[in-house]
Amino acid sequence: MNQSVTATETQAIDHKNFFYPPGGILLWIIILLELLTFGIALIIMAYTSLSEKEIFHETAAKLNAVYGTVNTIVLLTSGYFMAICVKQFKLKNYEKSKRFLYFTQATGLLFIIVKSVEYYHKIAEGLTLGYNTFMDFYWLLTGFHLVHVIVGMVILIGIYISGKKKNHDEAALNLESGAAFWHLCDLIWLILFPVLYLIF
Repeated sequence: MNQSVTATETQAIDHKNFFYPPGGILLWIIILLELLTFGIALIIMAYTSLSEKEIFHETAAKLNAVYGTVNTIVLLTSGYFMAICVKQFKLKNYEKSKRFLYFTQATGLLFIIVKSVEYYHKIAEGLTLGYNTFMDFYWLLTGFHLVHVIVGMVILIGIYISGKKKNHDEAALNLESGAAFWHLCDLIWLILFPVLYLIF
């Protein structure tokens, strides 16, 4: 009996260890690489803007900050729902957890819809990829982020489907992994929004 308790305690301590963050160390290495990729792209963008200040300023003024603001609120709300989902699952309130997972996916879908409407208007205005350097960065950065959101949605759907076949601990670990990736989407957007819509 003592050995069982000791093993359980050791496992609990291990998961608080630096090498066992929520979702596992490998996932966090991927997240850091993703952040590094976006960070390098933004540094290149900032450097490029030094020689094209007027172009960047004039083109950035053509972006609709309302779309960006709405999507910021939507994505932050989605991240909040995701955090509650994980918390409720750990408390074994599975129905509440499932409900907040639905809310997370619904707000994630809303983000995609709003972004698609914004893209539609940009295309209608002729502000497409190749219009100028600023719009090239806009499309590449927001497009790459949108791909992350779509991948995150697929991951969450997969977790929901596979979670029914797994035990609590394994399902909780998978949910934490999905949540970590989802919060990555939040973080990236919180960096992109002010840079693209407000600073230039």
